[in-house]
Amino acid sequence: MMMPDGAGRGAMLEEAMRELEAAIHDARVAFDCIGLGEIDRAHTSAVTARIAIDAAMTAMQAALAQTPSQAPSQPAASD
Repeated sequence: MMMPDGAGRGAMLEEAMRELEAAIHDARVAFDCIGLGEIDRAHTSAVTARIAIDAAMTAMQAALAQTPSQAPSQPAASD
């Protein structure tokens, strides 16, 4: 999967993106393990996917809580 560049995004959103990528990977591993009948490994991968999603949510909440002066600067609109 191609990731958009990080221009204009804060460190918290970059971390959220990394965690979501990890969650996608772990969910795919869990899916494949179920198909192979490896239920214990599927469970482990599903748990790690959930943990990565929780970490992404925490990072996004932190990004949302930033005051406008802490948020990445946006170019001013032309009048």
